[in-house]
Amino acid sequence: MFIRAYLRASTKEQDATRAGSQLQNFAEERGFKIAARYIENESGTSLKRPELFRLLADCQAGDVLLVEQVDRLSRLNGDDWANLKAAIAAKRVRVVSLDLPTSYQLIHAGDEFSSRMLDAINGMMLDMLAAIARKDYEDRRRRQNQGIEKAKARGAFKGRPEDTKRNAALIGMLKGGQTWSQIVNATGVSTSTLSRLAKRIREEHLPGLRSSS
Repeated sequence: MFIRAYLRASTKEQDATRAGSQLQNFAEERGFKIAARYIENESGTSLKRPELFRLLADCQAGDVLLVEQVDRLSRLNGDDWANLKAAIAAKRVRVVSLDLPTSYQLIHAGDEFSSRMLDAINGMMLDMLAAIARKDYEDRRRRQNQGIEKAKARGAFKGRPEDTKRNAALIGMLKGGQTWSQIVNATGVSTSTLSRLAKRIREEHLPGLRSSS
């Protein structure tokens, strides 16, 4: 049995490794070592998480997927959570989460009956916490949107401040002849951002474009 730690943060600005020492201490207190760490900065609302699926691909039956909290694993909607659970079940991986004490016993292999009972109990608890994590995400998004609408009504909403340093570098790459795919692969920036900056470059060369658009 190998313990594989999954560490996730939602954005590149956040430290995905923050809980690494906490997971390490948890394993060592039970006489185990973490065999591998899988770290990524991706939203928990998306199944597009290469490191999570690399972890599952590396797993053998009985391995442990260790996370700090269930929401590190999932803020997914119902259908996507069902798909992820099916992928975990297919590999016969045991999910252990520090915020789910019922999962702790899964780190120790037991007889088949005990293991199946623990799997069933843990599965129900995982479903519950995954649903709570999704609801928390949706509630926060709703409150955020309500706040934006109120700010717009007051004329106080100015949107997210521009990252001028980043955009200047991207404009330099565009002017230097690099393709959009090259820039996306190198920086991770969205194509919508590149489209906006490309329009800005065109407007610089064609001053009349801004007023006519």
